[in-house]
Amino acid sequence: MKLEKVTSRAKTTSKRWYDDACGLALALELVGERWAPLVARELMFGPRRFGEVKAELTGVSANVLTQRLEGLIASGIVRRRKLPSPASVQVYELTEWGYESRPIFEQMAVWALRSRRHDPTLPLSPAALMMSMRALFRADMAQGLAITAGFRFDGDGFLMRIADGTITVERADPDGADLVWNGAPNTLIRVIYGKYPIAEVASTAPLEVTGDAKLLARFIDSFALPPKVD
Repeated sequence: MKLEKVTSRAKTTSKRWYDDACGLALALELVGERWAPLVARELMFGPRRFGEVKAELTGVSANVLTQRLEGLIASGIVRRRKLPSPASVQVYELTEWGYESRPIFEQMAVWALRSRRHDPTLPLSPAALMMSMRALFRADMAQGLAITAGFRFDGDGFLMRIADGTITVERADPDGADLVWNGAPNTLIRVIYGKYPIAEVASTAPLEVTGDAKLLARFIDSFALPPKVD
């Protein structure tokens, strides 16, 4: 098989970081710039408007976000489209190939969470929480558990389904779920990962969880942070 050099639009519109044929080097060229992986994270659960992405990325400027989106579009990871009427707004979404990066980012997150430098008090977006829960799901602890869990955040909602030791998450109306969580992501992780009692957490931050108490306990037990490195 003859190996051919392929010149892509991404290569011609951005400065190359490496002169290396390794796939890892190319991956870093595609999504290695600051903010690029987090932009992809925010699009993991469906199309988002520019303002919605920016609102969840604390510290990124509009100019830098525009550059990162354009770079991801040029690389074939993200596409821009206009929603049909009556919305008629421009959104950004991952391409089919872009969605294939999901397990890579999730595994990278699990790996990094083993570091003692992880600070859970830093801002956490709803999409980041959903991605982490999907990555930190303990199938061995969820055997025989069938449940839907809804999450309602400020202007955003998600629906999580657990059945047969598998988990799925989508951006959807959480009403009607077996459990419904209302609270900020940084508040929820104290219960889900920190295993703090809901009443204790709710005494210091807005938090409401409705649903069956026994299902709630099993649901919480289905998620765990990885052990820290020594």
